Amino acid sequence: MLRDRTDTRAALWRIAAGQRGYFTAAQARTAGYSYQAQRYHAQHGNWLAVDRAIYRFREFADLPSDGDEQFVRWSLWSKGRAVVSHTSALAAHDLGVANPSRIHLTVPHGFRQSTDTAILHHAELGDGDSEGRTGYRVTTPLRALAESAADGADQDVLESAVSEALERGVITRRKLMHAAQLCGPRSELGIERALGALS
Repeated sequence: MLRDRTDTRAALWRIAAGQRGYFTAAQARTAGYSYQAQRYHAQHGNWLAVDRAIYRFREFADLPSDGDEQFVRWSLWSKGRAVVSHTSALAAHDLGVANPSRIHLTVPHGFRQSTDTAILHHAELGDGDSEGRTGYRVTTPLRALAESAADGADQDVLESAVSEALERGVITRRKLMHAAQLCGPRSELGIERALGALS
């Protein structure tokens, strides 16, 4: 019996390791934990209850982090359909001074879940609009800048992010202006102002 428990924990650990220690109740069930066993582990502090049906191994909470592990939670909450976006993506890329009070997520048009904790933007992202990170997806720096401008992000946030993105070579002025044009006039104006402030 002990061997079975060890195998069950190892199976869940392998899943959680790729998600920074987070896992869903469904993933725990697949690994072999009954709902009663899940409740036991949460009540006894072996697992941290993060959200409804989302847990994290206690051991992962004590590890040093990059500060972006909370994004994994939202990926699990959305069943992998949410992409970290807008100023949250700028923060994930460590571009500028972006530090939004709520997480911005882009979800497909048919997405029906809702939350007061995150701001949901409905859009269909193209293949080149996002990139994978450990446990979640995030819009590219180019897309994040254009959509942040379209959303009316503070000009100082845009200017600092554009400056750092250009300095690191992750975008070009031409590609940024093109992305802004695709996002609309508000984005175009915000990006033009940010680029103008750098001149």
